[in-house]
Amino acid sequence: MKPKKSQFKRRKQVFTSVAIIAAALGLTYAPIPGLQQTVVIVSGTELQEPLQQLEVKFEQENPNIKLELKFQGSQDMVNNYVDQKNDFKPAVLIPANGEILTELSDRLRTTTQTEPFYENPQPLAKTLLVGIAWPERGKVLFPNGRFQWSKLEQAMQAGNWGKVGGSSNWGSFDFVTTDPTRSNSGQLTLNLWTQSKLSGTINTDSFNNSSVQTLFSLIKKSVYQPPRSTDILLQEFIVRGANDADVATVYESVALYRWQQSAASKGRPYQVYYLDPSIETTATAAIVRRDVGAGTAKAAKQFLDFLTQPEQQAVFVRYGFRPVNNKVDLKTVPNSPWNQNIPGVEIKPSVKILPPPDSKTITEIQRQWERAN
Repeated sequence: MKPKKSQFKRRKQVFTSVAIIAAALGLTYAPIPGLQQTVVIVSGTELQEPLQQLEVKFEQENPNIKLELKFQGSQDMVNNYVDQKNDFKPAVLIPANGEILTELSDRLRTTTQTEPFYENPQPLAKTLLVGIAWPERGKVLFPNGRFQWSKLEQAMQAGNWGKVGGSSNWGSFDFVTTDPTRSNSGQLTLNLWTQSKLSGTINTDSFNNSSVQTLFSLIKKSVYQPPRSTDILLQEFIVRGANDADVATVYESVALYRWQQSAASKGRPYQVYYLDPSIETTATAAIVRRDVGAGTAKAAKQFLDFLTQPEQQAVFVRYGFRPVNNKVDLKTVPNSPWNQNIPGVEIKPSVKILPPPDSKTITEIQRQWERAN
């Protein structure tokens, strides 16, 4: 009998050990009530779909971290945060342009006199500002295949296609850009247009030039109710079609991602035009300090590091972004839009690439836009 008791005792000990190991694994991989970190992330709308896809994967790999994604226009994001207009407490802000975070930092320092971010902002994905047009209208406006601000201005002054070589049946000429008081792409558009108007480098004094002020008034009168964000603009552009939207300035990323949608809805998808010069804008993330504890900041940092890894960078590429991780190649990523023969698209466009305008220039662009009538 003793041997049987001994065997039973050993089996019981083995079972107990297995149970302890299983419990330990459960504690490791299952969320512990009260210890789960919730990270609220506010991003520009251009990143909405890739971030929603990556959110699912990150939470599966990190069950003790819950992400809450919110989406706003880049300038709205800053204004809402500074003025505390949100009904939630953001831990991470991801505007379309790192310069917007510089503006935010400057504004916060004047009131709090403290460092607003936990660490240096982190680049996540890059894109360029491009023009798009429906093919037959692009051929009339840009006969040499190159985007020209002067041609765009002439068409806006004329008001209808019949006066600029197009068919009178096309009706009025309709240009679309985002609201520069709410969106980064609208700011970049006005910055590049001003440079073209003055034929060179600009500064904050450039916006006092009478020809620039006249240009801003023309654009503001021509662009009816500009959208608050770039992706919303492009979706409206596709729905409205050539009779209500002819030419627009958008990010290359959303232009590539939405191109198939325009092909499906309109039969003849839009043409992409690279601006020369253009501006490269980098979606950049900052972990803010206000109302954010060290534990939440650590979880936020974990998510941002996750986003810069090659596998996640490839997801951004599939949505039309250029990677910040040099290990990722645009052509070799499966389903890359750079392999889809989209009209006008180039991996290395032969145009001059400029840095985004600084925070003082952005402020002046917004001021001039608000004054224009």
